[in-house]
Amino acid sequence: MGRAVLLHTFRLGAAIAAAGLLCGSAAMAGPPPAKVDPSSYGMTADGTFVHPKAAPSTTYAGPNPVKGSLSYLEQKQYIKNMKVEAHWDIVVRPGHTWQHFVDMNGRRYMFHYYREFVRVYDVTDPVHMTTVLNKTYTDGSWFGAASIAFNKKLDKWIMIQTFEVPRSHGGLDDKKYSDPAAAARVMSAPGFRGFRVYELKSPTEWVQLAEVSMDLLNPHATVQQGGGGYDVPHYVGGKYAYLLGAPDNTFTHMEFSNQLYSPIHMIYDMEDPSNPKLVSSWWAPGQRLGEEDAYAKWPSAGDHTSWTGGRLPMELPVEIEDGGRYGYTAMGSLGFYIVDLLDPTKPRTVSSLQLSNGVGGVDGDHVDVSRVVRRGIVLTGGYPMNEDCYEPWKDVSIIDVKDPANPKVISVLPRPVPPKSAPYKDFCLRRAKFGPKRASPYYSPGVSDPNIAVYPYFNAGVQLYDISDATKPKNVGYFVPPLGGKLGGDLSSYNSPTESVHVEWDRKLVWLFNTDGIYLLSSPVLGKPVLDGLVK
Repeated sequence: MGRAVLLHTFRLGAAIAAAGLLCGSAAMAGPPPAKVDPSSYGMTADGTFVHPKAAPSTTYAGPNPVKGSLSYLEQKQYIKNMKVEAHWDIVVRPGHTWQHFVDMNGRRYMFHYYREFVRVYDVTDPVHMTTVLNKTYTDGSWFGAASIAFNKKLDKWIMIQTFEVPRSHGGLDDKKYSDPAAAARVMSAPGFRGFRVYELKSPTEWVQLAEVSMDLLNPHATVQQGGGGYDVPHYVGGKYAYLLGAPDNTFTHMEFSNQLYSPIHMIYDMEDPSNPKLVSSWWAPGQRLGEEDAYAKWPSAGDHTSWTGGRLPMELPVEIEDGGRYGYTAMGSLGFYIVDLLDPTKPRTVSSLQLSNGVGGVDGDHVDVSRVVRRGIVLTGGYPMNEDCYEPWKDVSIIDVKDPANPKVISVLPRPVPPKSAPYKDFCLRRAKFGPKRASPYYSPGVSDPNIAVYPYFNAGVQLYDISDATKPKNVGYFVPPLGGKLGGDLSSYNSPTESVHVEWDRKLVWLFNTDGIYLLSSPVLGKPVLDGLVK
Protein backbone atom coordinates (compact mmCIF):
# COMPACT_ATOMS: atom_id res chain seq x y z
CA MET A 1 0.00 0.00 0.00
CA GLY A 2 1.70 3.21 -1.15
CA ARG A 3 1.91 6.44 0.81
CA ALA A 4 -0.82 8.20 -1.19
CA VAL A 5 -3.25 5.32 -0.67
CA LEU A 6 -2.30 5.14 2.99
CA LEU A 7 -3.00 8.82 3.57
CA HIS A 8 -6.36 8.52 1.80
CA THR A 9 -7.25 5.50 3.94
CA PHE A 10 -6.30 7.25 7.17
CA ARG A 11 -8.24 10.39 6.20
CA LEU A 12 -11.35 8.31 5.63
CA GLY A 13 -10.89 6.66 9.00
CA ALA A 14 -10.23 9.93 10.81
CA ALA A 15 -13.81 10.98 10.19
CA ILE A 16 -14.91 8.18 12.51
CA ALA A 17 -12.94 9.62 15.40
CA ALA A 18 -14.03 13.16 14.59
CA ALA A 19 -17.64 12.03 14.77
CA GLY A 20 -17.16 11.18 18.43
CA LEU A 21 -17.50 7.41 18.02
CA LEU A 22 -14.35 6.61 19.97
CA CYS A 23 -15.97 6.18 23.36
CA GLY A 24 -18.83 4.26 21.82
CA SER A 25 -16.67 1.58 20.26
CA ALA A 26 -17.07 -1.99 21.45
CA ALA A 27 -13.65 -1.90 23.10
CA MET A 28 -14.71 1.00 25.36
CA ALA A 29 -18.14 -0.27 26.40
CA GLY A 30 -19.30 -2.17 29.47
CA PRO A 31 -18.10 -2.52 33.09
CA PRO A 32 -14.57 -3.37 34.24
CA PRO A 33 -13.87 -7.09 34.67
CA ALA A 34 -14.68 -8.66 38.03
CA LYS A 35 -12.07 -9.69 40.59
CA VAL A 36 -11.09 -13.36 40.82
CA ASP A 37 -12.40 -15.55 43.64
CA PRO A 38 -9.32 -16.11 45.88
CA SER A 39 -10.31 -19.73 46.44
CA SER A 40 -10.04 -20.47 42.72
CA TYR A 41 -6.26 -20.10 42.44
CA GLY A 42 -3.06 -20.51 44.43
CA MET A 43 -0.97 -23.38 45.76
CA THR A 44 -2.38 -26.89 45.71
CA ALA A 45 -1.68 -29.82 48.02
CA ASP A 46 0.76 -31.36 45.51
CA GLY A 47 2.93 -28.22 45.52
CA THR A 48 1.90 -26.74 42.18
CA PHE A 49 0.47 -23.29 41.60
CA VAL A 50 -2.89 -22.92 39.86
CA HIS A 51 -3.23 -19.63 38.00
CA PRO A 52 -6.50 -17.78 37.41
CA LYS A 53 -7.90 -18.46 33.96
CA ALA A 54 -8.80 -14.80 33.69
CA ALA A 55 -8.09 -11.77 35.86
CA PRO A 56 -8.49 -8.00 35.60
CA SER A 57 -5.43 -5.81 35.29
CA THR A 58 -4.04 -4.75 38.67
CA THR A 59 -0.79 -3.33 37.30
CA TYR A 60 -1.09 -0.18 39.39
CA ALA A 61 -3.27 -1.58 42.17
CA GLY A 62 -0.65 -3.38 44.24
CA PRO A 63 0.00 -6.94 45.43
CA ASN A 64 -2.29 -9.99 45.39
CA PRO A 65 -0.71 -12.40 47.90
CA VAL A 66 -2.09 -15.89 48.42
CA LYS A 67 -1.67 -18.44 51.19
CA GLY A 68 2.03 -19.16 51.50
CA SER A 69 3.24 -15.90 49.96
CA LEU A 70 6.29 -14.44 51.69
CA SER A 71 5.63 -11.36 53.80
CA TYR A 72 8.94 -9.77 52.80
CA LEU A 73 11.22 -9.27 49.81
CA GLU A 74 13.73 -12.10 49.92
CA GLN A 75 17.39 -11.06 50.09
CA LYS A 76 18.87 -14.46 49.27
CA GLN A 77 20.31 -15.24 45.87
CA TYR A 78 20.37 -18.58 44.08
CA ILE A 79 22.74 -19.67 41.36
CA LYS A 80 23.30 -22.76 39.19
CA ASN A 81 25.79 -23.13 36.36
CA MET A 82 26.49 -19.40 36.35
CA LYS A 83 29.02 -17.06 37.96
CA VAL A 84 28.69 -13.46 39.14
CA GLU A 85 31.61 -11.58 37.57
CA ALA A 86 30.61 -8.15 38.91
CA HIS A 87 27.75 -6.23 40.54
CA TRP A 88 26.93 -2.52 40.67
CA ASP A 89 24.15 -0.99 42.75
CA ILE A 90 23.12 1.21 39.81
CA VAL A 91 19.37 1.45 39.26
CA VAL A 92 18.53 3.87 36.44
CA ARG A 93 14.87 3.11 37.06
CA PRO A 94 13.39 0.23 39.08
CA GLY A 95 11.90 -2.37 36.80
CA HIS A 96 12.06 -1.75 33.09
CA THR A 97 15.00 -0.11 31.33
CA TRP A 98 16.41 -0.31 27.81
CA GLN A 99 19.97 -1.19 26.87
CA HIS A 100 21.95 -0.95 23.65
CA PHE A 101 25.59 -1.77 22.88
CA VAL A 102 27.70 0.19 20.41
CA ASP A 103 31.29 -0.56 19.32
CA MET A 104 32.98 2.72 18.44
CA ASN A 105 36.66 3.56 17.95
CA GLY A 106 37.82 0.28 19.46
CA ARG A 107 35.66 0.66 22.59
CA ARG A 108 32.34 -0.92 23.58
CA TYR A 109 29.68 1.30 25.11
CA MET A 110 26.37 0.43 26.71
CA PHE A 111 23.43 2.82 26.61
CA HIS A 112 21.19 2.27 29.65
CA TYR A 113 18.07 4.39 29.91
CA TYR A 114 14.41 4.90 30.50
CA ARG A 115 12.75 8.11 29.42
CA GLU A 116 14.08 10.94 31.62
CA PHE A 117 17.18 9.01 32.70
CA VAL A 118 20.03 7.95 30.43
CA ARG A 119 23.50 6.61 31.21
CA VAL A 120 26.29 5.53 28.90
CA TYR A 121 28.97 3.17 30.21
CA ASP A 122 32.30 2.14 28.75
CA VAL A 123 32.21 -1.66 29.06
CA THR A 124 35.32 -2.47 27.04
CA ASP A 125 36.69 -3.79 30.32
CA PRO A 126 33.39 -5.28 31.48
CA VAL A 127 34.34 -6.02 35.08
CA HIS A 128 35.51 -2.43 35.56
CA MET A 129 32.65 -0.63 33.85
CA THR A 130 32.94 3.17 33.89
CA THR A 131 30.25 5.81 33.40
CA VAL A 132 30.83 8.31 30.58
CA LEU A 133 27.40 9.98 30.69
CA ASN A 134 24.81 10.36 33.42
CA LYS A 135 21.96 12.59 32.31
CA THR A 136 18.52 13.44 33.69
CA TYR A 137 16.05 15.37 31.57
CA THR A 138 14.29 17.97 33.70
CA ASP A 139 12.38 19.83 30.97
CA GLY A 140 9.72 17.15 30.44
CA SER A 141 11.48 15.53 27.48
CA TRP A 142 13.05 12.09 27.53
CA PHE A 143 15.43 9.72 25.81
CA GLY A 144 13.18 7.63 23.57
CA ALA A 145 13.41 3.89 23.04
CA ALA A 146 16.35 3.73 20.65
CA SER A 147 17.78 1.61 17.87
CA ILE A 148 21.43 2.39 17.04
CA ALA A 149 23.09 0.99 13.92
CA PHE A 150 26.05 1.73 11.69
CA ASN A 151 25.07 2.86 8.21
CA LYS A 152 27.89 1.59 5.98
CA LYS A 153 26.72 3.54 2.95
CA LEU A 154 26.92 6.84 4.84
CA ASP A 155 29.76 5.77 7.14
CA LYS A 156 27.75 7.07 10.10
CA TRP A 157 26.18 5.80 13.29
CA ILE A 158 22.41 6.40 13.10
CA MET A 159 20.05 6.37 16.07
CA ILE A 160 16.24 6.22 15.83
CA GLN A 161 14.29 7.14 18.97
CA THR A 162 10.53 6.61 19.35
CA PHE A 163 8.21 8.80 21.41
CA GLU A 164 4.73 7.71 22.46
CA VAL A 165 1.86 9.36 24.23
CA PRO A 166 2.14 8.64 27.99
CA ARG A 167 0.15 5.72 29.39
CA SER A 168 0.46 6.83 33.01
CA HIS A 169 1.69 9.73 35.16
CA GLY A 170 -0.69 12.16 33.55
CA GLY A 171 -1.93 9.74 30.92
CA LEU A 172 -4.52 7.01 31.40
CA ASP A 173 -3.02 5.93 34.75
CA ASP A 174 -4.96 2.65 34.44
CA LYS A 175 -8.30 4.51 34.47
CA LYS A 176 -9.54 4.03 30.92
CA TYR A 177 -12.70 2.27 32.04
CA SER A 178 -13.25 3.94 35.41
CA ASP A 179 -12.69 7.58 34.46
CA PRO A 180 -14.61 8.83 31.39
CA ALA A 181 -12.22 11.78 31.08
CA ALA A 182 -9.08 9.63 30.92
CA ALA A 183 -9.24 8.87 27.19
CA ALA A 184 -10.04 12.48 26.33
CA ARG A 185 -7.08 13.62 28.41
CA VAL A 186 -4.68 11.41 26.47
CA MET A 187 -6.13 12.28 23.07
CA SER A 188 -5.97 16.02 23.78
CA ALA A 189 -2.48 15.99 25.29
CA PRO A 190 -0.05 18.23 23.36
CA GLY A 191 3.34 16.88 22.43
CA PHE A 192 5.33 14.98 19.85
CA ARG A 193 4.14 11.52 18.79
CA GLY A 194 6.59 9.83 16.44
CA PHE A 195 10.33 9.31 16.10
CA ARG A 196 13.54 11.31 15.84
CA VAL A 197 16.67 10.41 13.92
CA TYR A 198 20.17 11.30 15.12
CA GLU A 199 23.72 10.90 13.95
CA LEU A 200 26.03 9.73 16.72
CA LYS A 201 29.29 11.68 16.47
CA SER A 202 30.35 9.90 19.67
CA PRO A 203 28.54 7.94 22.39
CA THR A 204 27.71 11.24 24.12
CA GLU A 205 27.28 13.61 21.15
CA TRP A 206 24.07 13.25 19.16
CA VAL A 207 23.09 15.48 16.24
CA GLN A 208 19.41 15.45 15.28
CA LEU A 209 18.80 14.78 11.58
CA ALA A 210 15.01 14.46 11.45
CA GLU A 211 11.81 14.58 13.45
CA VAL A 212 8.96 12.53 12.01
CA SER A 213 5.46 12.61 13.42
CA MET A 214 3.65 9.31 13.02
CA ASP A 215 0.38 11.25 12.92
CA LEU A 216 -0.20 11.05 9.16
CA LEU A 217 -3.08 13.51 9.21
CA ASN A 218 -1.80 16.36 11.38
CA PRO A 219 1.98 15.89 11.63
CA HIS A 220 2.68 19.49 12.64
CA ALA A 221 -0.25 19.97 15.02
CA THR A 222 0.30 20.88 18.65
CA VAL A 223 -2.10 18.10 19.58
CA GLN A 224 -1.27 15.14 17.37
CA GLN A 225 -3.38 12.07 16.74
CA GLY A 226 -2.49 8.48 17.56
CA GLY A 227 -0.11 6.93 20.05
CA GLY A 228 3.24 7.90 18.56
CA GLY A 229 6.05 5.36 18.28
CA TYR A 230 6.34 2.35 20.59
CA ASP A 231 9.50 0.70 21.85
CA VAL A 232 12.73 -0.01 19.94
CA PRO A 233 12.54 0.14 16.11
CA HIS A 234 14.00 -2.65 14.00
CA TYR A 235 16.82 -0.91 12.14
CA VAL A 236 20.20 -2.41 11.23
CA GLY A 237 21.60 0.51 9.23
CA GLY A 238 20.09 -0.38 5.86
CA LYS A 239 17.31 0.89 3.62
CA TYR A 240 14.28 0.21 5.85
CA ALA A 241 13.26 0.78 9.44
CA TYR A 242 10.34 -1.09 11.00
CA LEU A 243 8.42 0.82 13.65
CA LEU A 244 5.33 0.30 15.77
CA GLY A 245 2.80 3.08 16.14
CA ALA A 246 -0.82 4.19 16.01
CA PRO A 247 -1.08 6.79 13.24
CA ASP A 248 -4.46 8.29 14.10
CA ASN A 249 -7.31 8.19 16.60
CA THR A 250 -9.15 5.36 14.86
CA PHE A 251 -6.74 2.69 16.09
CA THR A 252 -8.42 2.28 19.47
CA HIS A 253 -9.61 -1.32 19.59
CA MET A 254 -7.32 -1.84 22.56
CA GLU A 255 -8.67 -3.80 25.52
CA PHE A 256 -5.86 -3.13 28.01
CA SER A 257 -7.05 -0.69 30.67
CA ASN A 258 -3.86 1.37 30.67
CA GLN A 259 -3.53 1.79 26.90
CA LEU A 260 -5.78 3.68 24.54
CA TYR A 261 -4.28 2.93 21.13
CA SER A 262 -3.81 -0.36 19.26
CA PRO A 263 -0.33 -0.12 17.68
CA ILE A 264 0.29 -1.23 14.09
CA HIS A 265 3.44 -1.85 12.04
CA MET A 266 4.85 0.96 9.87
CA ILE A 267 7.75 0.65 7.41
CA TYR A 268 9.92 3.69 6.66
CA ASP A 269 12.49 4.23 3.92
CA MET A 270 15.71 5.33 5.64
CA GLU A 271 17.83 5.75 2.50
CA ASP A 272 18.20 9.38 3.55
CA PRO A 273 18.08 9.43 7.38
CA SER A 274 17.41 13.16 7.32
CA ASN A 275 14.20 12.55 5.35
CA PRO A 276 12.52 9.23 6.31
CA LYS A 277 9.56 8.32 4.12
CA LEU A 278 6.61 6.11 5.02
CA VAL A 279 6.49 3.07 2.72
CA SER A 280 3.52 1.09 4.04
CA SER A 281 1.62 -0.10 7.08
CA TRP A 282 0.27 -3.47 8.22
CA TRP A 283 -2.15 -4.40 10.98
CA ALA A 284 -4.36 -7.27 12.07
CA PRO A 285 -8.02 -6.99 11.03
CA GLY A 286 -10.12 -5.38 13.73
CA GLN A 287 -7.61 -2.95 15.20
CA ARG A 288 -9.39 0.12 13.78
CA LEU A 289 -12.76 1.67 14.42
CA GLY A 290 -14.92 0.70 11.48
CA GLU A 291 -13.58 -2.87 11.53
CA GLU A 292 -16.16 -4.06 14.04
CA ASP A 293 -16.95 -7.32 12.24
CA ALA A 294 -13.32 -8.43 12.47
CA TYR A 295 -13.02 -7.07 16.00
CA ALA A 296 -16.04 -9.11 17.15
CA LYS A 297 -14.23 -12.31 16.11
CA TRP A 298 -11.30 -11.72 18.47
CA PRO A 299 -11.23 -14.13 21.44
CA SER A 300 -10.31 -11.10 23.57
CA ALA A 301 -13.01 -8.76 22.23
CA GLY A 302 -14.61 -6.89 25.11
CA ASP A 303 -12.51 -8.42 27.91
CA HIS A 304 -11.11 -4.99 28.96
CA THR A 305 -7.84 -6.59 29.99
CA SER A 306 -5.82 -8.05 27.10
CA TRP A 307 -3.18 -6.21 25.09
CA THR A 308 -4.66 -6.14 21.57
CA GLY A 309 -2.17 -4.92 18.99
CA GLY A 310 1.53 -4.83 18.34
CA ARG A 311 3.88 -4.87 21.31
CA LEU A 312 7.27 -4.59 19.58
CA PRO A 313 8.17 -3.71 15.98
CA MET A 314 8.32 -6.51 13.45
CA GLU A 315 11.53 -8.61 13.42
CA LEU A 316 13.35 -9.80 10.30
CA PRO A 317 15.98 -12.57 10.32
CA VAL A 318 17.30 -11.28 6.97
CA GLU A 319 16.77 -7.75 5.69
CA ILE A 320 14.74 -7.34 2.49
CA GLU A 321 17.62 -5.63 0.68
CA ASP A 322 19.83 -8.63 1.60
CA GLY A 323 17.46 -11.17 0.08
CA GLY A 324 15.09 -11.64 3.00
CA ARG A 325 11.35 -11.94 2.66
CA TYR A 326 9.49 -12.51 5.93
CA GLY A 327 8.78 -10.46 9.02
CA TYR A 328 7.57 -11.98 12.30
CA THR A 329 5.51 -10.31 14.98
CA ALA A 330 3.54 -10.98 18.15
CA MET A 331 0.33 -8.95 18.35
CA GLY A 332 -0.61 -9.35 22.00
CA SER A 333 -3.64 -11.57 22.42
CA LEU A 334 -4.24 -11.43 18.65
CA GLY A 335 -1.51 -14.00 18.15
CA PHE A 336 1.70 -14.61 16.22
CA TYR A 337 1.92 -13.51 12.58
CA ILE A 338 4.24 -14.08 9.63
CA VAL A 339 4.16 -11.26 7.07
CA ASP A 340 5.47 -11.37 3.49
CA LEU A 341 7.58 -8.25 2.87
CA LEU A 342 8.97 -9.19 -0.54
CA ASP A 343 7.28 -6.02 -1.79
CA PRO A 344 7.65 -3.64 1.19
CA THR A 345 4.97 -1.36 -0.26
CA LYS A 346 2.42 -4.19 0.02
CA PRO A 347 2.92 -6.26 3.19
CA ARG A 348 0.86 -9.45 3.05
CA THR A 349 -0.24 -11.75 5.87
CA VAL A 350 1.06 -15.26 5.25
CA SER A 351 -0.14 -17.04 8.40
CA SER A 352 -1.01 -16.60 12.04
CA LEU A 353 -1.27 -18.61 15.24
CA GLN A 354 -3.50 -17.95 18.24
CA LEU A 355 -1.35 -18.44 21.35
CA SER A 356 -3.44 -16.86 24.09
CA ASN A 357 -3.58 -18.75 27.39
CA GLY A 358 -6.34 -16.70 28.96
CA VAL A 359 -7.22 -13.17 30.01
CA GLY A 360 -4.61 -11.16 31.87
CA GLY A 361 -1.14 -9.78 31.20
CA VAL A 362 0.44 -9.53 27.76
CA ASP A 363 0.06 -12.77 25.81
CA GLY A 364 2.21 -11.94 22.78
CA ASP A 365 5.06 -9.50 23.30
CA HIS A 366 8.30 -10.38 21.51
CA VAL A 367 9.61 -12.65 18.76
CA ASP A 368 13.22 -13.89 18.69
CA VAL A 369 14.05 -14.61 15.04
CA SER A 370 17.81 -15.11 15.48
CA ARG A 371 17.56 -18.85 14.72
CA VAL A 372 15.25 -18.79 11.71
CA VAL A 373 18.00 -19.07 9.09
CA ARG A 374 20.04 -21.66 10.97
CA ARG A 375 17.29 -23.79 12.47
CA GLY A 376 13.90 -22.70 11.16
CA ILE A 377 12.52 -21.81 14.61
CA VAL A 378 11.41 -18.69 16.46
CA LEU A 379 10.77 -18.16 20.16
CA THR A 380 7.88 -15.97 21.19
CA GLY A 381 6.17 -15.18 24.47
CA GLY A 382 4.32 -12.67 26.56
CA TYR A 383 4.87 -11.38 30.07
CA PRO A 384 2.96 -10.86 33.31
CA MET A 385 1.47 -7.50 34.29
CA ASN A 386 0.03 -8.41 37.71
CA GLU A 387 1.94 -9.24 40.87
CA ASP A 388 1.80 -12.57 42.71
CA CYS A 389 0.70 -14.56 39.63
CA TYR A 390 -2.75 -13.00 39.66
CA GLU A 391 -3.29 -13.88 35.99
CA PRO A 392 -2.80 -16.81 33.56
CA TRP A 393 0.73 -18.22 33.18
CA LYS A 394 2.76 -16.97 30.21
CA ASP A 395 4.61 -19.56 28.12
CA VAL A 396 7.55 -18.95 25.83
CA SER A 397 6.71 -21.01 22.76
CA ILE A 398 9.15 -22.50 20.26
CA ILE A 399 7.56 -22.35 16.80
CA ASP A 400 8.68 -24.25 13.72
CA VAL A 401 8.51 -21.74 10.84
CA LYS A 402 10.23 -23.76 8.11
CA ASP A 403 6.94 -23.60 6.21
CA PRO A 404 5.87 -19.94 6.62
CA ALA A 405 2.33 -20.81 5.60
CA ASN A 406 2.01 -23.41 8.35
CA PRO A 407 3.85 -22.43 11.56
CA LYS A 408 3.58 -24.96 14.40
CA VAL A 409 4.25 -24.76 18.13
CA ILE A 410 6.58 -27.65 18.91
CA SER A 411 7.28 -26.97 22.61
CA VAL A 412 7.36 -24.40 25.40
CA LEU A 413 10.22 -23.51 27.73
CA PRO A 414 9.93 -25.29 31.11
CA ARG A 415 8.59 -23.22 33.98
CA PRO A 416 11.43 -22.20 36.34
CA VAL A 417 11.42 -24.13 39.62
CA PRO A 418 12.90 -22.76 42.87
CA PRO A 419 15.87 -24.61 44.41
CA LYS A 420 15.00 -26.92 47.29
CA SER A 421 16.64 -24.52 49.74
CA ALA A 422 14.17 -21.74 48.93
CA PRO A 423 11.40 -21.08 51.49
CA TYR A 424 8.69 -21.61 48.83
CA LYS A 425 7.84 -24.27 46.28
CA ASP A 426 6.88 -21.93 43.48
CA PHE A 427 8.19 -18.49 42.47
CA CYS A 428 4.62 -17.19 42.62
CA LEU A 429 5.11 -17.07 46.39
CA ARG A 430 8.36 -15.04 46.25
CA ARG A 431 6.42 -11.78 45.71
CA ALA A 432 6.47 -9.29 42.82
CA LYS A 433 5.91 -10.55 39.26
CA PHE A 434 6.88 -14.00 38.02
CA GLY A 435 7.06 -15.01 34.38
CA PRO A 436 9.09 -14.40 31.21
CA LYS A 437 9.90 -11.08 29.62
CA ARG A 438 12.06 -10.59 26.51
CA ALA A 439 15.05 -12.46 25.18
CA SER A 440 18.22 -10.51 24.45
CA PRO A 441 17.35 -8.25 21.48
CA TYR A 442 18.37 -8.56 17.84
CA TYR A 443 21.08 -5.89 18.21
CA SER A 444 23.02 -7.84 20.87
CA PRO A 445 26.78 -8.04 20.16
CA GLY A 446 27.90 -11.13 18.27
CA VAL A 447 25.78 -13.98 16.92
CA SER A 448 23.30 -15.71 19.21
CA ASP A 449 23.99 -19.30 20.24
CA PRO A 450 21.67 -21.46 18.10
CA ASN A 451 21.18 -23.93 20.95
CA ILE A 452 20.95 -21.74 24.06
CA ALA A 453 18.11 -19.38 25.01
CA VAL A 454 18.49 -16.79 27.77
CA TYR A 455 15.38 -15.26 29.36
CA PRO A 456 14.57 -12.94 32.26
CA TYR A 457 11.78 -14.19 34.51
CA PHE A 458 11.20 -11.22 36.85
CA ASN A 459 11.48 -12.59 40.41
CA ALA A 460 13.11 -15.80 39.10
CA GLY A 461 16.05 -13.84 37.69
CA VAL A 462 17.70 -15.07 34.50
CA GLN A 463 17.13 -18.61 33.24
CA LEU A 464 19.23 -20.53 30.70
CA TYR A 465 17.70 -23.14 28.39
CA ASP A 466 19.24 -25.79 26.18
CA ILE A 467 17.10 -25.82 23.03
CA SER A 468 19.35 -28.05 20.92
CA ASP A 469 16.36 -30.39 20.77
CA ALA A 470 13.67 -27.80 20.15
CA THR A 471 10.95 -30.30 21.02
CA LYS A 472 12.43 -30.91 24.49
CA PRO A 473 14.00 -27.71 25.90
CA LYS A 474 15.80 -28.08 29.23
CA ASN A 475 16.66 -25.62 31.98
CA VAL A 476 20.46 -25.72 32.38
CA GLY A 477 21.25 -22.79 34.65
CA TYR A 478 20.00 -19.71 36.46
CA PHE A 479 20.85 -16.77 38.63
CA VAL A 480 18.14 -15.44 40.95
CA PRO A 481 19.26 -12.18 42.61
CA PRO A 482 17.95 -10.57 45.81
CA LEU A 483 14.77 -8.54 45.47
CA GLY A 484 15.25 -4.79 45.68
CA GLY A 485 12.76 -2.08 46.56
CA LYS A 486 10.20 -1.87 49.32
CA LEU A 487 7.16 -4.12 49.57
CA GLY A 488 4.12 -2.01 50.36
CA GLY A 489 5.88 1.16 49.25
CA ASP A 490 6.25 2.50 45.73
CA LEU A 491 5.04 -0.33 43.48
CA SER A 492 7.63 0.39 40.81
CA SER A 493 10.44 -0.05 43.34
CA TYR A 494 9.92 -3.82 43.67
CA ASN A 495 7.21 -5.30 41.45
CA SER A 496 9.29 -5.81 38.28
CA PRO A 497 12.65 -7.37 39.21
CA THR A 498 14.91 -8.70 36.42
CA GLU A 499 12.80 -7.38 33.60
CA SER A 500 15.79 -6.99 31.28
CA VAL A 501 18.76 -9.14 30.27
CA HIS A 502 21.25 -8.46 27.51
CA VAL A 503 23.69 -11.06 26.19
CA GLU A 504 27.05 -10.26 24.66
CA TRP A 505 27.18 -13.40 22.55
CA ASP A 506 30.67 -12.65 21.28
CA ARG A 507 32.15 -12.27 24.78
CA LYS A 508 29.90 -14.93 26.39
CA LEU A 509 28.56 -12.47 28.98
CA VAL A 510 25.09 -11.88 30.40
CA TRP A 511 24.05 -8.49 31.76
CA LEU A 512 21.14 -8.63 34.18
CA PHE A 513 19.20 -5.53 35.28
CA ASN A 514 17.42 -5.95 38.58
CA THR A 515 15.78 -3.81 41.23
CA ASP A 516 18.97 -4.08 43.29
CA GLY A 517 21.35 -3.11 40.48
CA ILE A 518 23.29 -4.46 37.51
CA TYR A 519 24.91 -7.91 37.42
CA LEU A 520 27.56 -9.18 35.02
CA LEU A 521 27.32 -12.96 34.66
CA SER A 522 29.02 -15.80 32.84
CA SER A 523 28.20 -19.46 32.37
CA PRO A 524 30.02 -22.52 31.02
CA VAL A 525 26.82 -23.13 29.07
CA LEU A 526 27.73 -20.13 26.90
CA GLY A 527 31.46 -20.84 26.89
CA LYS A 528 34.54 -19.18 28.36
CA PRO A 529 33.88 -15.47 28.99
CA VAL A 530 36.08 -12.73 27.53
CA LEU A 531 36.88 -10.32 30.35
CA ASP A 532 39.97 -8.59 28.97
CA GLY A 533 38.74 -6.46 26.09
CA LEU A 534 36.87 -7.02 22.84
CA VAL A 535 36.94 -10.13 20.68
CA LYS A 536 39.45 -9.66 17.89
